[in-house]
Amino acid sequence: MNIHRTLATATRVLRQLRHDPRTIALMLLVPCLMLVLLRYVFDANPETFDSIGASLLGIFPLITMFLVTSIATLRERTTGTLERLLAMPLGKGDLIAGYALAFGAIAVVQSALATGLALWALDLDVTGSAWLLLLVALLDALLGTALGLFVSAFAASEFQAVQFMPAVIFPQLLLCGLFTPRDRMQPVLEAISNVLPMSYAVDGMNEVLRHTDLTAAYLRDVLIVAGCALLVLGLGAATLRRRTA
Repeated sequence: MNIHRTLATATRVLRQLRHDPRTIALMLLVPCLMLVLLRYVFDANPETFDSIGASLLGIFPLITMFLVTSIATLRERTTGTLERLLAMPLGKGDLIAGYALAFGAIAVVQSALATGLALWALDLDVTGSAWLLLLVALLDALLGTALGLFVSAFAASEFQAVQFMPAVIFPQLLLCGLFTPRDRMQPVLEAISNVLPMSYAVDGMNEVLRHTDLTAAYLRDVLIVAGCALLVLGLGAATLRRRTA
């Protein structure tokens, strides 16, 4: 990897995103709008919003970043841009890292907006630090970016990229402990949930929700989510094809 090539790739992607207001709106505003909707769905019972709002603060950015990143990367592949870039002195690691850096910058803004909105406008009640909550939200968004980059290698069209969402995201959503504690699930499902990164993202959010101080469980959860993001980015670089389909 070359830092200058990586930064050049990230800069190019950010320039393209600057001229695509719909994509920017999808990444920055949709998670906020979903949180607002969720808050007023439980308007008569704000305790319910307090109990699940923190978890969804991480899940919504993960989903939107997965969707946008997978489609944007696939568009580069199908238009031939990716093939032309890889014909240059640009390594696969440079390309993946550049995309991750660009979308990661968007993820920082997205996570900050959603966290600030939830805490100060929607009155989400958490016991721990807002900074710890923001860290998990950011790592979730980066994980969504990594998953999107990875699955784009296996899709032949934007429609197929969207089709990966039920296969990659929905099982994690059902098994992450959002709807019921994971230790109350059927043992096989609990074992599966123990290897899914979204489970640890929700666990990390719940640690901030319940504890005032930094806990060992929280550190474990954020390290697992970060490690999964890095692993998936590595797999994305390994599966990146030089030729378009």
